[in-house]
Amino acid sequence: MPQYWVQVHLSGKILNRLLFSSLYKTYLVLNMKIIFILLFMIMLYDPSSTFAQNEFTLIPYPASVTREAGSFMITDSTVIIVNDSSAYSSAEIFKEYIFRNYGIELSVELLSGAQNNFISLSDAVYDKAEPESYYLVITPNSINAVGDGAGLFHALQTIIQLLPLEKTDSIEVPCMEIRDYPRYKWRGMHLDVSRHFFPKEFIKRYIDFLALYKMNMFHWHLTDDQGWRIEIKKYPKLTEIGSWRNGTLIGHYSQFPHRYDSTRYGGYYTQDDIKEIVEYAEKRYITIVPEIEMPGHSLAALASYPEYSCTGGPFEVANEWGVFEDVYCPREETFKFLEDVLTEVMELFPGKYIHVGGDEVPKDSWKQCKDCQELMKKEGLKDENELESYFIRRIEKFINSKGRTMIGWDEILEGGLAPNAVVMSWRGTKGGIEAARQNHDVVMTPGGYCYFDHYQGNPKFEPIAIGGYTPVEKVYSFEPTPDSLTQEEQKHILGAQGNVWTEYIPAAGQVEYMVFPRVCALSEVLWSPKEQRNYDNFKKRLIQHFALLDKLGINYSRAIYEMKTSTGPLDTKNGISLTLGSDFTDGKIYYTIDGTEPTLSSFNYTSPIKITKNALIKAAYFENNVRKSNIIEQQFYINKVTGKSITLKDPPDNRYNYGGSFTLVDGIKGMIPWYGKEWLGFKGTDCDAVIDLGKTESFSKVSIDVLNDDGSWIYLPKKVELYISDDGINFTKVKDVQESEIAEMKREIEIEIGEVSARYVRIAAENFGMVPSGKPGEGHSAWLFVDEITIE
Repeated sequence: MPQYWVQVHLSGKILNRLLFSSLYKTYLVLNMKIIFILLFMIMLYDPSSTFAQNEFTLIPYPASVTREAGSFMITDSTVIIVNDSSAYSSAEIFKEYIFRNYGIELSVELLSGAQNNFISLSDAVYDKAEPESYYLVITPNSINAVGDGAGLFHALQTIIQLLPLEKTDSIEVPCMEIRDYPRYKWRGMHLDVSRHFFPKEFIKRYIDFLALYKMNMFHWHLTDDQGWRIEIKKYPKLTEIGSWRNGTLIGHYSQFPHRYDSTRYGGYYTQDDIKEIVEYAEKRYITIVPEIEMPGHSLAALASYPEYSCTGGPFEVANEWGVFEDVYCPREETFKFLEDVLTEVMELFPGKYIHVGGDEVPKDSWKQCKDCQELMKKEGLKDENELESYFIRRIEKFINSKGRTMIGWDEILEGGLAPNAVVMSWRGTKGGIEAARQNHDVVMTPGGYCYFDHYQGNPKFEPIAIGGYTPVEKVYSFEPTPDSLTQEEQKHILGAQGNVWTEYIPAAGQVEYMVFPRVCALSEVLWSPKEQRNYDNFKKRLIQHFALLDKLGINYSRAIYEMKTSTGPLDTKNGISLTLGSDFTDGKIYYTIDGTEPTLSSFNYTSPIKITKNALIKAAYFENNVRKSNIIEQQFYINKVTGKSITLKDPPDNRYNYGGSFTLVDGIKGMIPWYGKEWLGFKGTDCDAVIDLGKTESFSKVSIDVLNDDGSWIYLPKKVELYISDDGINFTKVKDVQESEIAEMKREIEIEIGEVSARYVRIAAENFGMVPSGKPGEGHSAWLFVDEITIE
């Protein structure tokens, strides 16, 4: 195929050289109009100029956009002209989209002589152009795009977002000029198919979602404790046994006692399936990163081949969530097994990166294993963390020998980082910062911003989720490159990705609901220039963009319409002031105080609501006489402590400190499953609170809400102590509740004291301490989650 190269001195707008093959010279004669437009477009670009964002619904928003007069009309006579086979593939995908959605069948031609009503895709390599960038000019007579293969594909996705929603005989595309390029190399989304399995056709649909938003990495989590999802021909029991489990947990992991269904559940992808999906992704310029978990999260594999464990089993594929103590044993035969598996994996996935997990590895089985202890002595390893590092280094050496790069979760930093490893930082950004300072490449994916299995709206109106609260606005606020890194260190930040763990996502439609519209926000974080990002502007475009999601049949969350609530004390300190708000100002808020559904005839909210007795408030946002938001509802429980002044000896962790100390006396009880906004989280520290009742009060019972979820490192307090005082300085201990009693109460720790009188009450809940061995997060500080304090 003919190729041409254009080298342009962009800052001076000087065309240095234009080289064409002999065949392309013929093409030039036939299509001078195309070439002149392309050159004119390139020469006009001035990187110092700034363009104001136009009101297009493009997501992610391009680096620069200039609107021009007129429109281009796509009709049955429109020809797509390509100069290269790679551009031909993208043209065919675009052609199929137009036919499927508009019924217009375009033709794709190589080096056509068309003089008008054409779409030209020129796969060019030009100096100083960013990889995956593109130039796009839309005139009344033609659409012209130039870029590398990925850039042209991205240009076509931009055009798709510019198309009208209605189906007509011709498609009007507004005239404009766009120069666009990505901010980051790694723009990814993850999908866990181990906890719940999704069919091949949905995986393709998921890849289409990523392509539409210019994502280029698909992290495919294929193995875990709950299922092995990839065919390995040398080890057939991995799918015969490991891909099926006998039942699944019902409800949330934090709800006790655990209950299970008895339905056999599973599935896997054949190697032919995977080859088909890989090819599908490649045509859309998306690299698939397969993840084969090791040395932990390996129960499905060990159920299939128990000889690769420390104990020999037997094991069963896990039917609940969490972390399990049985992991791969670092014997030579285990490494041979994993190398065989990875060999077949690498034959299927041609991409650069192979993900090996490396997260949440309990060490108990290694501590009790004679072979492990002998290996540690032989290799001079001081502890099991270094044994894990040894394990990961062995695997990395093998992966590197095949010309690939290993990537793992940030736990692979513990015990020493493998020489060439890429770190995926999920426990905040600390691990990523540490890795970048060690000159390792990093993908940022901190849970607080990038975990799309978290709630995105009020849990009362959302599908059950693992916990946390990550609305679209928070995703949009994420900055992948920490300011604390030097400029040289910042070069190691490849980008970021969103993660979709599927413990509580059993169906494909629910995957879409959890991903959209948060993926839209993340795509703009990773693609658009940082200085252009503006949430208010994005929000306006997103609301309009929902129409495209509707057209594509995507099940998305409308939590962006959700009303905002905040509570505060009344001036009299004898109740709660509830403030309602919305990000949208064109409508009105209506509410009720008796638990009925709000309508246009309900109370019109104009000022904070005063609550001095138990009440169930319901409210919603209405626009053009139509309810846009979900109906929010909140039960308030008013008691002697509600709305009173409260101080904490030590502040909660910033990650779980939404409402400050007032959260403990706001009359709202935290939800189960837990919802981050309604709880205060203390990591490794105690909750020690002093409440001023305002005057001497008589009472006989004090209670405090606590949370128990060891899968999330959250533990009940070891002890709770109650003190009273008349002056707020000198306190007398009244009673304490010990660990054994707390374990029986679980949620609400009640302290019965007989009738006493005091103005000040101090309640101190002692943190559990360190997470026990064999539990998720072992060796780390436990979390203490506390909510409402009640005095009666």
